Amino acid sequence: MHVTEQEEISMKQIKIGTCVPGPVAEEWLKGFVGKGFETFSLNFHMSLEGTDLDKLALSTEQILAGTDSKITTLGYYCNPIQYPEHRKTLEKVICTAEKFGATHVSTFAGAWEGKPVESAYEEFGKVFRELAELAEEKGVKLGIENCLMDGTWEHATCNIGFNPKAWEVMFEEVKNDNFGLEWEPTHQMVQLIDPVTELRKWCKKIVHVHGKDATIDWDAVRHGGISGAVPFVWHRMPGFGDTNWRDIISILRSNGYEDDICIEGYHDPVYRGELEMTGQLHALNYLKWCRGGEFTPTPWEK
Repeated sequence: MHVTEQEEISMKQIKIGTCVPGPVAEEWLKGFVGKGFETFSLNFHMSLEGTDLDKLALSTEQILAGTDSKITTLGYYCNPIQYPEHRKTLEKVICTAEKFGATHVSTFAGAWEGKPVESAYEEFGKVFRELAELAEEKGVKLGIENCLMDGTWEHATCNIGFNPKAWEVMFEEVKNDNFGLEWEPTHQMVQLIDPVTELRKWCKKIVHVHGKDATIDWDAVRHGGISGAVPFVWHRMPGFGDTNWRDIISILRSNGYEDDICIEGYHDPVYRGELEMTGQLHALNYLKWCRGGEFTPTPWEK
């Protein structure tokens, strides 16, 4: 099929999708199909929970057959530094991604649990140079989600990749072009880092984006700090939080980002439970609006 220049431009539109828990992907995808989600990320946390990835790839292909939606990302969020079994499973996920049609695999950077972030740098380099090479061989991008996972700089949990100070070292250790960040503003906002300012600096290293936002109670910060004694931040669906996603999408687009944004729900304190799909659809329509709507060719641009 011949693809015109304008059609090629249309294909580069940033797609808007959502995250689906991998263990219930078959059931939940059926609920999401037909509602306007353009992409999906299937996510697992610490374990595949007995999921047969080969069978899941076949069943999800059948569910999405005849639609314009596709699976772009497999997420397996684990600690491949501390636990060899996590690394082995992550390698399996990387090798299976192509069966889903996925072009990305997302994970955590790992850590030595309870130890400072810096203590894991050397092992991170050893592990992720090999993982990035495997991903490159399989034709996928490998992204580190920027989530704290309740860790701190002095006492990491399972992910050292939550702070720009660590990123500087991580990207010196692993220089592969297919290796980068799975970024979302929320995880920076809980550190009181300005996500838009940060995005401008690190955009070229972002390989995937989660669509999740946050609301910060600045009065709570002023009076109670951020030690955890007083709640000061809530994770929100895009459209309900503090971040200007028009800026985010404009920065992404101007820096050549052509992948998708997958809404990460299931965290919003208001739009959850019976209101989950209401919130997801609001976020979907809001992010589509922020990207400028649907692609429309400019008649005089040839």
